[in-house]
Amino acid sequence: MKKHPWIMYLVGAILLGALGWVVHTRVHFQWSVFRDELQHVDWWRITLGVAMILFCYYLRAARWAVLVKPQKKVTSFSLLGSQVIGFTAVALFGRLADLVRPYLVARRTSLPLTSQIAVYTVERMFDLGAMAMIFSGALLLAPDRATLPYHEALQHAALGGLVVAIALAIFAITVRASGRAVARLAEKGLGSISPALGHSVGAKIHAFRDGLDSIATLGDFLRSLGLSLLMWGFISAAYLETTRAFVLSPELSAMTLARCMVLMAASMVGSMVQLPVIGWFTQIGVTTGVMQNIFHVQFEPALACGTMLLIVTFMCVIPVGLIWARIEHVSLKKVSEQSEQFAHDDAEPAAAVSEA
Repeated sequence: MKKHPWIMYLVGAILLGALGWVVHTRVHFQWSVFRDELQHVDWWRITLGVAMILFCYYLRAARWAVLVKPQKKVTSFSLLGSQVIGFTAVALFGRLADLVRPYLVARRTSLPLTSQIAVYTVERMFDLGAMAMIFSGALLLAPDRATLPYHEALQHAALGGLVVAIALAIFAITVRASGRAVARLAEKGLGSISPALGHSVGAKIHAFRDGLDSIATLGDFLRSLGLSLLMWGFISAAYLETTRAFVLSPELSAMTLARCMVLMAASMVGSMVQLPVIGWFTQIGVTTGVMQNIFHVQFEPALACGTMLLIVTFMCVIPVGLIWARIEHVSLKKVSEQSEQFAHDDAEPAAAVSEA
């Protein structure tokens, strides 16, 4: 990204052009149906979805303020800009810009970047755990769970989500109690396969252990968990409101929470490898495919809904982030490159300490 970003965009443009040609020649696309779906969208539901997603950035700032409290007391609002600008960078530049948020928080609070990367690691744990709990609860307790497509497979997936949440809790407790021993064990075990892999995993466990120090009390843990569950509850509701906004499609307008959880999980998987611009279309493709092949939604409304889901849940922050960055005189491209470089520079001494 730092040296030749235009190559990635060029490859993306070529791939998108090829995809467009294939769709144009192989798929019978009814533009009139697609246009009607968008014209009759319930925009109140879309607006509500956007409002809930934007509110989630405040919840993220509030959670970060809780996690950073042992190092420095800060207000939630003082960290809000870092969250908004950081997610704007991710939306525009992909997952390569994931470290923009800890970088901006470190710069704003005058705290070491390594400490904020540690907080970011713990934040990811809360995200994964909260989403697994909501996903599992919705699929295991939903009134319509027996009518879901691939019912048995989804029930197993729901149980797997609970296992993941429990495993995360056990792993966190183990690392908090004896993180150095766990890191050494991982380095030794994986080092026999690849020394670089062993050092990398060991350094990440050390960072995770340092991040767990940010949870100073049981109260801080419960507040962080509560904020995480509330945030992912709003995100789930935004997905549900957006799908139900397509009133001309019976399958979408009658979308249930359990079915929406399947769609949301697929969207999360599709966003894990988020490349600049290209990732937008892969995410649309994943959600469209799930709606079409699992819920039997017609291709045109599925594509329209998949596009709207991307806009509501992922891209709506971009205008706000660009304005906020302009006000704070932050260059998104420069701060993305700096955060990546600073993280790389800090990782080298960390690996050296771990090796010693």
